Amino acid sequence: MVAVSLAKIVRAPKVLLHDHLDGGLRPATVVELADEVGHVLPVTDPSELGRWFVSAADSGSLERYLETFAHTVAVMQTEAGLFRAAAECAVDLAADGVVYAEVRFAPEQHLSRGLGLGQVVEAVLAGFAAGCAEAAGAGRVIRVGTLLTAMRHAARSQEIAELAVRYREVGVVGFDIAGAEAGFPPTRHLDAFEFLQRENFHFTIHAGEAFGLPSIWQAIQWCGADRLGHGVRIVDDIEVGGGGVRLGRLASYVRDKRIPLELCPSSNVQTGAVGSIGEHPVGLLRDLRFRVTVNTDNRLMSGTSMSREMWLLVEAFGWGWSELRWLTVNAMKSAFIPFDERLAVIDDVIKPAYRSLVENEEVDRVG
Repeated sequence: MVAVSLAKIVRAPKVLLHDHLDGGLRPATVVELADEVGHVLPVTDPSELGRWFVSAADSGSLERYLETFAHTVAVMQTEAGLFRAAAECAVDLAADGVVYAEVRFAPEQHLSRGLGLGQVVEAVLAGFAAGCAEAAGAGRVIRVGTLLTAMRHAARSQEIAELAVRYREVGVVGFDIAGAEAGFPPTRHLDAFEFLQRENFHFTIHAGEAFGLPSIWQAIQWCGADRLGHGVRIVDDIEVGGGGVRLGRLASYVRDKRIPLELCPSSNVQTGAVGSIGEHPVGLLRDLRFRVTVNTDNRLMSGTSMSREMWLLVEAFGWGWSELRWLTVNAMKSAFIPFDERLAVIDDVIKPAYRSLVENEEVDRVG
C-alpha cells in the first residue's frame, strides 16, 4: 500500500505559482538582517518570532494580515538582504520538493535605503540563481521564475510593468498587482495591463480574495488577466442545492476559458476568505474541473509549505495521489514559461514521479 503521507508528499515533485518573497523569509534571517539594519522586531528569538508572524496573521482580516509585512520588507532594503532572501527561498522550496516556482515581489517596496528599481530586481535574480545552484549541488533541481508586483494602492504600475518586460530575458516571467482589494480595483492600472498585452507578456492579478465577484470580473474582462491570484470568491457565482450545481455566467466563463485559480488554502483561512480548510471551495472547484492550483502565498505568515498545503487537503477531502498529480500538472500547465519548457517538466519530471504512486494507489483500491 502506498498511502499518502506528509513525508511522501515532500519527496514528490510540486509546482508553486503564488508565493511572495517577502512572505517567506526564515525567522532567523529576519532576526539577523534586522540587527544589521537596526530594525526593531516584536521579539528577537527566531522560534518566537516565527510564532508571532503566524499569530499576527491569524486576524481574519486581509488588511491586518498585510501589516505583518512591515517587518520583512524592512530587512529587505539592501542588495545583500534581497540576495539572501531570494537564495534561501530557492533552497527552501527545493528542499520541500518544489521543482518549479514563480515567486513574486514588489520592487517599489525596497527603495528606502537608496537602491534603484533595477538594482532591486538584479539582486533578487542573482539570489535566485545562487539558490537554485546550491539546491542543484545538493541533488534538488529547481527552477524559479520571478513575477514583479505593483502595489494596487500606488501609482507605479506602468513603471513596474516596463521593468518586468525589461528583465524578461533574464528570469522575470510575469507581472502582478497586489495589496488591499477594496477601494483599489484593478481597472486603476489599465495602462499597465494594455502595455503588457502589447508586449505579449504574461500577468496575473490578485482578485477574488478579500473582495468578491466584481474584482474577478474586472481582472478578466477589463484587464485580461492570464491567471487569478486567489480567485477563491468565484464560488459566490456557484449555486449548490437541490441535488445539483448551477454555475453563473462568470463562473462558467472562468471554467470554460481554463483560467487558472491560484488558490492558497491556509492564507485564505487566515484572511477570512473562508472559514476553515474543510470549508474551502477547492474541493468543489476541483470536482467541477476548474483549473485549480494550490499554493503557499506567504510561507512565513502561514507557517506552511507546499507539502503542508497538499497534506491539509488530503486530510480535509480524502484526496490521493491522483488528485495531487492533477493539481501539480494544472500548475505546470499554467506557468508563465514557454509551452515546450512546461511540457518538458510535465513529461520528464512530474508524470514519471507520480506514475508509480498513482498506479499503486489504484491497485490498492481494487484490492
